[in-house]
Parts: sequence; structure tokens; C-alpha cells
Amino acid sequence: MYHAIVFLPLIGFLIAGLFGRLIGARASEIVTTALLLVAALLSWVALFQVGFGSGTTRIQVATWLASADLRVDWAFRIDTLTVVMLVVVNTVSSLVHLYSIGYMHEDPHRPRFFAYLSLFTFAMLMLVTADNLVQMFFGWEGVGLASYLLIGFWYQKPSANAAAMK
Repeated sequence: MYHAIVFLPLIGFLIAGLFGRLIGARASEIVTTALLLVAALLSWVALFQVGFGSGTTRIQVATWLASADLRVDWAFRIDTLTVVMLVVVNTVSSLVHLYSIGYMHEDPHRPRFFAYLSLFTFAMLMLVTADNLVQMFFGWEGVGLASYLLIGFWYQKPSANAAAMK
């Protein structure tokens, strides 16, 4: 379940980013928003499970680095604060996706926009589930990259370029 909470926005990013032109703008909106809504629902389930039951847990995804005595894992630390942040990030991101469907309805580059939104959500989830400083750094930098991409989305406008550079 925790893997799905974190990786569903990444899947939405990959689908909208790689296949957005192929499947169309409307399908990109629906896929990314639906995946975020599922992640938000699972976050609420996790909140009740951890808040009223299982407590803190650690879920290892992969190993970042292993050298002699140094071992840096990619793992999720799931505790009460984490599940609260999972609920906040996924619920707010789902609402932003829903709002953006109407707000961006005439923009020809909607698949790219929704891909960027999903990437931002994935980076935030990486940040809030970080089990170590290396993972936290990647989450932080991912949030910075996604923010840059979203702020400079209308790159043809000089004001958007200037704002993204700040």
C-alpha cells in the first residue's frame, strides 16, 4: 500500500510525460488525477492504520549505496507524522489536479502540465517519507526541479522565465 501511495504519482508523470501526445490531453488529465485520487484515498487508509494501530514501520525499496560499512537504503519511514503529511500532500495535490482540469482546459500543453504536477507530488512524497538524508536531499531537489518546471511552464513569456529563474 505504501509503495502505491508514493509511486502512483510517478506512474502518472511517466504516462502523461511520455505518452501525453499519443493518448491526448483529456486522457492525461484523467489518468494523472485518478492516480492522485487513489493515492489520496490510500493515504487516508494509512492514517487510520498507523494512527490507531500498527505504529512506526520502515519499508525498504532499494539500496542507494553499499560500500564497506556504509549502506544507504532507499526506504520509507512510516510513522504518525509521515502519514499525516501523506494525507496533506496527496489530498491537496488531488484537489489541485481537479481544479487544474478546468483552469487549463484551453491550454494545448495540458499533458506536460499534468506530468509536472504529478512529478511535484512524487518529489514531495519522497521528501516526507525519507528515511535518511540522502533520500531527503533527492526529494528536496526534486521539489525544486518540479517547482522550476511549473513556474516556467509558459516559457514563451519572459515574465514566466524570469520568475522560474528566481
